[in-house]
Amino acid sequence: MRFRFGFTLLLGAVLALSGCQTIGVGSVTRDRLGYATVIGESWKEQMLLNIVKLRYLDTPVFVDVSSIISSYTLQSQVDIAAQAYPYSLASASAQSNHRIGLSGTYTDRPTISYVPLTGERLVNSLLRPIPPATVFALIGGGGRADFILRSAVKAINGIHNTSTSPSRPRRDDSRFVQVAEALGRIEEAGALGVRIERAGERTRPLVLFRRGVDDAVDQDIALVKEMLGLDPKVDTFRLTFGVARENPDEIVLLTHSMQSMMGEMSAGVDIPEQDLLDRRATSRRADSASSSNAPLMNVRSGNERPADAFAAVQYRDHWFWIDDRDLVSKRMFRFLLTFSSMAESGTLPQGPLLTIPAG
Repeated sequence: MRFRFGFTLLLGAVLALSGCQTIGVGSVTRDRLGYATVIGESWKEQMLLNIVKLRYLDTPVFVDVSSIISSYTLQSQVDIAAQAYPYSLASASAQSNHRIGLSGTYTDRPTISYVPLTGERLVNSLLRPIPPATVFALIGGGGRADFILRSAVKAINGIHNTSTSPSRPRRDDSRFVQVAEALGRIEEAGALGVRIERAGERTRPLVLFRRGVDDAVDQDIALVKEMLGLDPKVDTFRLTFGVARENPDEIVLLTHSMQSMMGEMSAGVDIPEQDLLDRRATSRRADSASSSNAPLMNVRSGNERPADAFAAVQYRDHWFWIDDRDLVSKRMFRFLLTFSSMAESGTLPQGPLLTIPAG
């Protein structure tokens, strides 16, 4: 008998064993990273699209991915049939013959659930002002105070921030910049803190200054207290929401909502000139090109899809994008996405449920 028959059986056994393997744990890394990447990119594109739409007075719409269920099925089958004839007894035309049959089925049925942002969730996420404690918690967590305050705060103890929003522009107040920069230096020196004090079932956020670090920090603390009208002898202040302070022991923040923050960002959208001439979109403020009133983020536009973009969307036959080399705009956009996650409850919510049966 020829050795070809034995080789065929060995080959068939190997194929059969390989066909019995399951998808298993190897799919976890691929699916987890793959879905995370796609969801992250779609989140960026959805936010950018809504920012652009605000310049056209179009309604922003948010749709969340609530769950992902990816179910796999892998089936395989190997058929082996063979006949052998001893060479000495067979006629000259008789030969050993064999047949191998392979079949397989692979099925991937992902089920993705979407939830539009409506009702109470819409109010909490888009229209409700960001809690002041959240703002100072980010500063205390290492965020730049000048960057965060300019982005998320309209006024602090009655001192108003500049606004580049086309719907309600406001010129800058130099005192706001001084306070924000001084708070930044105080935080960098480790002399600024936030504490949550409980009184029964209620909580009260407090801002704390630590004097005695060095003379420069003490001067910055004194400057902040003077400009905000705070008691110079007190180092712990109540943090509340409002327009102006009523007592010398409180810091009052008038914060943005997510929608108003997006309105500020929309000032940096480069609207095609013809759309402005046709009055399809709102115009940018005349002095927004100055350094103190410059837009918080720049969004470019063009007729072709950009080759090097951090995020890009198509709207009204034009492409709008954030350049991947524009670090300032990328940082501001990431900051906006972070706040959108925290806006509902002041903390990071649980992300979409990702369930991937594999086996």
